[in-house]
Amino acid sequence: MRADDVERAHLRDARGWSPPVHRFAPPADLAGVARRYWLPVWSLPAGEVTVQRVLRYPVCLVVVAADYARFYGPATGLSEQELSGSGWACGVMLQPAAGAMVLGDAVSTVTDRVVPLEDVPGLPGGSLVAAVRAALVDDPADAGRQERALAVMDDALRVLPPVDEEGRLVNAVVEHVESDPTVLRVGQVCEAFGIGERALQRLTARRVGLNPKWLVQRRRLQEAAERLVADPPVPLAQVAADLGYADQAHLTRDFHAVTGVTPARYATQRRGG
Repeated sequence: MRADDVERAHLRDARGWSPPVHRFAPPADLAGVARRYWLPVWSLPAGEVTVQRVLRYPVCLVVVAADYARFYGPATGLSEQELSGSGWACGVMLQPAAGAMVLGDAVSTVTDRVVPLEDVPGLPGGSLVAAVRAALVDDPADAGRQERALAVMDDALRVLPPVDEEGRLVNAVVEHVESDPTVLRVGQVCEAFGIGERALQRLTARRVGLNPKWLVQRRRLQEAAERLVADPPVPLAQVAADLGYADQAHLTRDFHAVTGVTPARYATQRRGG
């Protein structure tokens, strides 16, 4: 099923451009392990290069492309991917619970790391890569070929064991932080789930690879990125206040530290200025 094309995590390149990205929801039986599939297809003029930037969600990714196949651990900073020529990539954004299931280890072991997909024990790396490439190699923009590639991904994920109780808990914790804009402190998360802060830290280290404070900060920055390009524009001071920052200087500092640009510059880039 095709998913909503709106993606607030994607910051686009310095010119405000992004390649066409086809996004799809997972089948119902995989909702506990997969958030969404995405499939960008691009064709750039000779000699042209673009750097795509993503303020990643707190999850692991499985990505198969024509020339690489990788398992991405969670990123503490901005993720960047250089594109040139013509190409495609078929990816799965996993649920928080699934990273450790695919990896066979704590997700903290791959934070800010990329692992060859063939080295990940929880998926049939070699056959998965071959089948996805066979489906897409001739025409990655064709809807029927995309469906076949996603069906391959579905079958690979179905070999994983059922999501355990801890996995269900971490999925719920991350969803709560991401969906409730009133969550501004880690203590609020602890209260909502009846869990101590140290226990929450251990849980997110094992299953997310990041600490709870990072989860809250990242959601706020993603919301800021979304509001900065709203129509009509939202004043930066109002964005800062709405997201619980003491003032716009604190928001500007955090935003620049993670994205490398100020909120004002980001808004200009996204509008193509």
